[in-house]
Amino acid sequence: MEKIVECVPNFSEGRDKKILEALAKAISETEGVKLLSLEPGADTNRTVYTYAGTPEGVLAAAKRVVAEAVRLIDMTKHKGAHPRIGAVDVFPFIPVSGVTMEDCIGLARELAAWTAKELGVPVYLYGRAAQRADRVRLPDIRKGEYEALPSKLKDPSFAPDFGPAQFLPKTGAMVTGARDFLLAYNVNLNTRSKEIADTIAGIVRESGRSITDKEGKRVRIPGKLKACQAGGWYIEEYGYAQVTVNLSDFRTTGFHTLFEAVSKEAEKLGCRVTGSELIGLTPKEALLQAGNYYLSRQGVFEGKSEEEIIQTAVRTLGLSETHPFVAEERVIEYALEKGKYSFPVLTVRDFLNTLGADTPVPGGGTVAANSLALAASLTCMVAGLTFGKKGYEKTKKMMQIFGKRSQEIKEKALFLMDADTRAYTSFIEALRLPKDTEKEKKIREAAREKAALEIIEMPFETLILAEKLLSDIEVLHGKGLQSALTDIAVGALEAEAAARGAWYNVLTNLPLLKERKKARDYLEKGQILYDLAESKAKRIKQRTLRSLKENIS
Repeated sequence: MEKIVECVPNFSEGRDKKILEALAKAISETEGVKLLSLEPGADTNRTVYTYAGTPEGVLAAAKRVVAEAVRLIDMTKHKGAHPRIGAVDVFPFIPVSGVTMEDCIGLARELAAWTAKELGVPVYLYGRAAQRADRVRLPDIRKGEYEALPSKLKDPSFAPDFGPAQFLPKTGAMVTGARDFLLAYNVNLNTRSKEIADTIAGIVRESGRSITDKEGKRVRIPGKLKACQAGGWYIEEYGYAQVTVNLSDFRTTGFHTLFEAVSKEAEKLGCRVTGSELIGLTPKEALLQAGNYYLSRQGVFEGKSEEEIIQTAVRTLGLSETHPFVAEERVIEYALEKGKYSFPVLTVRDFLNTLGADTPVPGGGTVAANSLALAASLTCMVAGLTFGKKGYEKTKKMMQIFGKRSQEIKEKALFLMDADTRAYTSFIEALRLPKDTEKEKKIREAAREKAALEIIEMPFETLILAEKLLSDIEVLHGKGLQSALTDIAVGALEAEAAARGAWYNVLTNLPLLKERKKARDYLEKGQILYDLAESKAKRIKQRTLRSLKENIS
């Protein structure tokens, strides 16, 4: 899975266009990241930037934009409606895919240490990166805001986590940390009543609502959903009320969980949900989670493409009711891919023309990953054809599993098609680094070794997935729809080609790795995987030929 981190830094400037453009430039010109949105507020005198990319890229961009903000923003002149503690008010790191919360905590700590050392700014850690219980919540650190810093910094209990306990009038202090992805999501009601929306919000939100009991006392009733903040409002522009929600952990309470809960409560109050609205962007996983939920409720074959699962979520949640929902712009992973050179989005002819050009990339590693994608797609097709067919009722659950698993492998294979080429390009770029001084030689050697590891890891991952897929194909070959026997056999041939091509690429690149123990580990593990893949493919081929000849006779 591609490693993606999102950052949503908030800067105490929302009016000076030159400063806003300079901050945007610092982010957008950093390699490995993409600036996704910029939301200035004149009244709040604050701007929220949203960008995402590789862990290395987002950290590099963070250092650049923090340095620019410290240089350009003058807090002695700042007035605005939003609470703030400094020029760089808060800088959260958020895991999107392929990274853990611990990874993001590490990035926050690294930014904090760098900012304190290089810029002399006092830095506090909050959220999941907090080192003290009284610094988990941002408002607790911000209490008294920028104006209170001179006195607060004299208090030993408010000593920063990084940097000097010294008041910098021009810059103030900075807060950074790590948190889960926050989904801003509104559910539409077929009523203008803010009171109904408020009532529903109180029932579903985690904090619950206060009611008067039979004895006239106010008591608190806990809410139904965890990790959910909610309120109600009426939007004049839309002409209907909404339950407006922040979901702080979509894996606990996702789009579908909230949507269904609001729908149920709305029905009790004599109205209904007509659709919903996403504010900002969402990780792909959150929509896939919702789409899979609704597909499972329909009892249909669930081995659908990623695009179809997301469209199921979009249609069922009514995400286009308020504004057209364009997945390519609203899903973080898709927004990052937009405009990026990517083999999977090319037509077959364009891909073959690119492959046939007299350039070293794309090459055998990309083709091996492509063979894996073809094998996985054929596997999914046969599982889907078998699902629910008369005489195959007992295999229904198995076909669901094979369908879902093969789609996951297909998506990983598509990623590996590009990743293999990027890895080779990185290796060539590492070789071109200067090597005139000892320092340059060390930097070049570290970059070369890292890139060498990547051009081994990409085809090695293809080999792992091909061997895994062949296990499913072998079972499917015996239990799947017999009229699709040759289709699954061709899938096995493609999976075998993927395993062979990937293994050849691993072997040819292993000598580039200077860490010989690691190279031997790859050789030993890879040989086992390759032998397993070959033996499975051989059995499938033999069984296929035997069955086909028996049909003739």
